[in-house]
Amino acid sequence: MITGEYRYSLDEKGRIMIPVRMRTEIAGNVMILTRGVDRCLWIFPTDEWKRISENILASTSLFQERARLIQRRIIAPAQEAEIDKAGRMSIPQTLREFAGLKKECIVLGMLKYIEIWDAETYLEYLEKNESSFKEAAEELGEKVNLWKV
Repeated sequence: MITGEYRYSLDEKGRIMIPVRMRTEIAGNVMILTRGVDRCLWIFPTDEWKRISENILASTSLFQERARLIQRRIIAPAQEAEIDKAGRMSIPQTLREFAGLKKECIVLGMLKYIEIWDAETYLEYLEKNESSFKEAAEELGEKVNLWKV
């Protein structure tokens, strides 16, 4: 399971450290980076990316405008990135610009993938969405008993 919240700085070459705890959960040293939904980047292990991208293509049509939008927004910008021996991953300039990555970043483990946020953007996102989070937690609590064994 890829989990945890970490704060790292982008270096002058646009590389970011991938935490050791996350790297040990990933098979190999190649990951797929793409644009996320909330002005962040998504990073997938290659096998997970293959499953997700195939599911997107299988459930969308080239003849539907909204489907093409999803394909262009998620699949098209996806790029392979290698984790080097020091545990760093180079983030392409176009993806850094999309996510507004400056210097300080937040790396989030989301079980099957990783998110990378600009630290300031992430804190603003959390603050802006606090009331929505509380409502979503209430709804989830009504649907799922998280404490049930």
